Amino acid sequence: MVFARRCFSQCVLALVVAAFMGGLFAVSPLCAEDEAASQESIVDQIVRFIRAKNVRLHEDTLKRMAHTVYEESQLYEMDYRLVLAVIRVESNFRNEAVSNRGARGLMQIKPALAKYIAKDAGVSWRDNNCLSEPEKNIRLGVYHLSRLMDDFKDTAVALHAYNTGPAKLKRKPLPEDGEPKNKFARRVLSEYRSNISVLPDTE
Repeated sequence: MVFARRCFSQCVLALVVAAFMGGLFAVSPLCAEDEAASQESIVDQIVRFIRAKNVRLHEDTLKRMAHTVYEESQLYEMDYRLVLAVIRVESNFRNEAVSNRGARGLMQIKPALAKYIAKDAGVSWRDNNCLSEPEKNIRLGVYHLSRLMDDFKDTAVALHAYNTGPAKLKRKPLPEDGEPKNKFARRVLSEYRSNISVLPDTE
């Protein structure tokens, strides 16, 4: 009888703990709705921000671009305002931009790099034309930048590597202050600070 009561008590305790843990970790529909509304609000602000740069894109394309910037930044725990700064400096939001070194699209990705990282970035690679597709270009660019951020542990240095290539940067000794004197990095960081002043944080 004592054994039966002990088993019963343990079962009740297990149910109470399970109920408590379920309540602790469950996301209420209201919280989920609030989060979705917050995301849509930020995406709408990104759309207005890009449109203000005199970008001539179809509204649907612009909205998909904004969603991709937001979602990929969240995926790799990166500030979407930094991604927008990179895009502004690299291509001024022009899908068809091609550099004299062959880098393409919004985030100016070279085809050889894109092909190499496409699978890890979750991008279906066909040919160089993929880099003219805003969503694919952003996904590749954000993935690449996130890996550089992980490698170099410093935003300015990662931006320098994004611009010149990580192998070339690793062969150069950094200045004593630890930050390379790179024009691209300075321009992106300046643009980033400007974005922070006009666009909301995600938290």
